[in-house]
Amino acid sequence: MSAVNRRSFVNLAAVAVVAVPAARVLSGPHGKAATERFEVTLTDAQWHAKLSPAAFEVLRREDTERAFTSPLNDEHRRGTFACAGCALPLFASTTKFDSGTGWPSFYAPLTNAIRTRNDGSLGISRTEVHCCRCSGHLGHVFDDGPRPTGLRYCMNGVAMTFAPAKA
Repeated sequence: MSAVNRRSFVNLAAVAVVAVPAARVLSGPHGKAATERFEVTLTDAQWHAKLSPAAFEVLRREDTERAFTSPLNDEHRRGTFACAGCALPLFASTTKFDSGTGWPSFYAPLTNAIRTRNDGSLGISRTEVHCCRCSGHLGHVFDDGPRPTGLRYCMNGVAMTFAPAKA
């Protein structure tokens, strides 16, 4: 790469570091359209009181937990994974699989549990997954999962809780 091209690349990268977060802030929380309505809506102060700091950052600010840090990644009992924000059941344990990515992964959500939307926050197009009841950010879905769906719902463990099935 020539010096001019390298300099142009560095300048472009510097602009992206500033512009991408600014664009996210200017578009509002989660970049949602103003017309979206959710059953559970709380103020930031109420979410702060309800959630752990890590869960708040993921669910309300679209952060991502570090890979391999969630205890839910190693959860293999029968049961249901629910939204940590509003307790809506999201995924059955029967759809969980080890993707090797370091985050709890599922090949299908429960019916009417999630919404998706395009997420271009990193300068690439991804599909964001959020809770359909409270709009909490859960993670992203990719098309490299196992059968029968071929999808990988790569979720932040801190955004969910787990309830074991009753015996």
